[in-house]
Amino acid sequence: MPFLWPILLILLLPLLLLNLFFQLVTFSFAKLGLTPTGATFLLLFSLFGSLINIPISETRTYVPPEPVGYFRGPVWVYYRPPRVQETILAVNVGGAIVPTVFGFYLLTRTPLVPALLATAIVTVFVHLLARPVPGVGIQVPALLPPLVSALVAILLGGEHAPAIAYISGAFGTLIGADLLNLPKIRSLGAQVVSIGGAGVFDGIFLVSVFAALLA
Repeated sequence: MPFLWPILLILLLPLLLLNLFFQLVTFSFAKLGLTPTGATFLLLFSLFGSLINIPISETRTYVPPEPVGYFRGPVWVYYRPPRVQETILAVNVGGAIVPTVFGFYLLTRTPLVPALLATAIVTVFVHLLARPVPGVGIQVPALLPPLVSALVAILLGGEHAPAIAYISGAFGTLIGADLLNLPKIRSLGAQVVSIGGAGVFDGIFLVSVFAALLA
């Protein structure tokens, strides 16, 4: 029936977009010198690793009483009682560890000075963009870091531009957004803060992959 086609398209669209995303990621890995099989395995390892968070520290913060509401007229102020906020800092395997390990692997096959210089530039840029969001974590605009990483890699990397884009994107985002904001992360009030916690859809992973793709 003709009216079923729009419904079928709506149902299939998320799968088509997800397949397109995986094709782009695999193609990006292939530009970095991996075989199609190696690119697929790395993507699958990142995907399943996104389900694993490794706790690395726990912070306890005293939260004083705070007003949560009042009535007009005779003012009745309601206070949230004092409490101890526990924040667990973790590292996600697929969203942080895999891009970092692969970045170090690329670093052994790439000119060191351009890679480090590009990483420093991206780190400063990402750190200026990063904004702490209470209860969530550190947020960075999605499109700007990969564009900057790709541009810097093209200017500094020459034939090694894709690898330098990946290295600067992964390390620059990790250092600029997360490591330099650790004191802020611990004070955001979230019970668990995971570096790379969104897995293959986290900023560290996406920035590095799409930077290499753009380069």
